[in-house]
Amino acid sequence: MTGSAGPRAKILFVMPNFAGGGAERVALTLLDRLDRARFDPQLVVLVGKGPLRPLLSADVVLHDLARPRLSRALPTLIGLIRRQRPAVVFASQGYLNLVLLALRFLMPAGTCLTLRESNTPSQSLPNRRHPRFMAWAYRRFYPRADLLFCQHRQTEKEFREDFGVPAARIVSLPNPVPEAALRSAAAQPFRPAAPGRHFVAAGRLDRQKGFDRLIALFAGLPDDCRLAIYGEGRGRKDLLRQIGELRLQGRVTLAGFSDRLPAALAGADACVISSRWEGLPNVALEALAVGTRVIAAEESGGIAELAETAAPGAVTVVPWGDAFAAAIAACSARQPAQPAPSLLPVHYRLESVAAIFNAELAKLTEAPPAVSTPKGQP
Repeated sequence: MTGSAGPRAKILFVMPNFAGGGAERVALTLLDRLDRARFDPQLVVLVGKGPLRPLLSADVVLHDLARPRLSRALPTLIGLIRRQRPAVVFASQGYLNLVLLALRFLMPAGTCLTLRESNTPSQSLPNRRHPRFMAWAYRRFYPRADLLFCQHRQTEKEFREDFGVPAARIVSLPNPVPEAALRSAAAQPFRPAAPGRHFVAAGRLDRQKGFDRLIALFAGLPDDCRLAIYGEGRGRKDLLRQIGELRLQGRVTLAGFSDRLPAALAGADACVISSRWEGLPNVALEALAVGTRVIAAEESGGIAELAETAAPGAVTVVPWGDAFAAAIAACSARQPAQPAPSLLPVHYRLESVAAIFNAELAKLTEAPPAVSTPKGQP
């Protein structure tokens, strides 16, 4: 990448940790693709652990606060921002976004606060603790953002109409997909030796992803339908217990966090998305990149918008329940020797998304921030 001559603007990314979630992966991908001629990339994490740690570029300055609880990390985090004086602070997790917005009056004058929203508020907020308070906090604080990146049209509409964020500060930014790297990792598709139809799901093992209802649904599908769920999380024990109670040990597998996921997606008959709420699940985009079709529940955020731009039949969006089960049962088994041609719409490719991200940060750092809060006032 190339950029203008002169001092580089310091861009400080803020993440809780290197957990294997989609928000963390997207943030690290964007950080890696910052224009080094124009920007000085830095990252602060509350604790520097997690499976995505190897994805951090070697030239990025890492600040590890070694305080996993945000409440304890805040004084150190704000102190770091005051010392480093970045041109832009970037975050992409909802609770962290809110805290930074609420405390931006403690940041140096001129610091721009740029956020990415990874969920659709109308779906995610009712599932959060204290949903009325969270909705109030979104209305109170999100308009303070200098720039808000949203994954799809519905999220943009909600922040504009329901939470008062000016349209001029909202930018459409799809999840970046490193298509070439994914296809290289999937060059030899992986498919379990057991006969039948094979399906793959992936994500954090928590209620949002709906793996509990997916496992229950598989109990009613034909015996030749098998499922591998990739990911880790606090819900692992409950899911294992559910698999045992439904006697699905031979058909449903918790595959953990694995580098083999791209190959498993390429070898699957379909990628299944069972989320109760979402922004836009990365695994759907990754599946399309390696040529595998997607079956998704309607609640999966921007999945309907993805279906509009993908090739016909690449993405099936259906209501949860009988229709979802029927869509799975209608799939045929295949034996791919190599990934099928990509089904990913071009505007989700990493190069396209990175160009938008760099251009928007360049505009932001070349002009005064859109929001200014007097020092000492919340």
